[in-house]
Amino acid sequence: MMRFDIRQTTTYTYPSPVRGSQQLMRLQPLSRLYQRVIASSLSLTPQPQSRQDSIDFFGNATTMALIAAPHRELRISMQARVEVERAPLAAPTLSWEEVCAAAAASRDLSPESPVHFIFASPLVPLIAPLRDYALPSFTQARPSYDAVLELTRRIKADFRYDPAATDVTTPVDRSFAARAGVCQDFAHIMISGLRALGIPAAYVSGYLRTLPPPGQPRLEGADAMHAWVQVWCGAEAGWVEFDPTNGIAVGDDHITLAIGRDYSDVSPIVGTLRAEGEHSLAIAVDVAPSTE
Repeated sequence: MMRFDIRQTTTYTYPSPVRGSQQLMRLQPLSRLYQRVIASSLSLTPQPQSRQDSIDFFGNATTMALIAAPHRELRISMQARVEVERAPLAAPTLSWEEVCAAAAASRDLSPESPVHFIFASPLVPLIAPLRDYALPSFTQARPSYDAVLELTRRIKADFRYDPAATDVTTPVDRSFAARAGVCQDFAHIMISGLRALGIPAAYVSGYLRTLPPPGQPRLEGADAMHAWVQVWCGAEAGWVEFDPTNGIAVGDDHITLAIGRDYSDVSPIVGTLRAEGEHSLAIAVDVAPSTE
């Protein structure tokens, strides 16, 4: 079990006064089966005229804020303390073919049902080249966990981590063709390949600890928001997490923030405003083991 203190500060700076803005934020972690939130807070400067905190369909914490006062800077600060303890798999998972059949037959419509994560979504189309890329890992009757872990490692080996290669709007087919991108791209590529085979896969946003344990390599995505993939491996095993950016099964160094079908469901900040000119954005993230 690991306990972490998380701090994130997001600062928007505008060239002229903003006459008003509305922001939808998904920036506070929630307690889940493997994660307990001890404390969490989210503040905005300037103070919003109105604020509404709620939980969306997939169980993510959302905050809607209206800022009416003119401002040239908006600062959003989140602080949280969480405990993370993921249990190891107790037994081999179903074969990937059995997982596909079980997902297709499911009539469950609850938020964690696999049926929400087997179809195309706004940012993840089902593309034949991605299916063909994933398929070699899925040999006949192979346990789903083993097959997905191999695909995770192949993406790490075959794709280059390069923040300059893509941006948040880059379509999945272009990042796949470029064989380069960041965690968002690699998660979308993996999800598209898995869903095209009929395997339920979800997008996870969150954080990695800033400094690794002694003797361990520093993971890509630390000091920033990170993204990885949840894969449904059958009713008994449930959802299992994989990090294609780092080619690993997810462990206790990963802190979950939000889960959805793709990035559009978990985007940390979405806003509208009245202003002129281009704004600048600065994000500072720190994740450290708690000393208390």
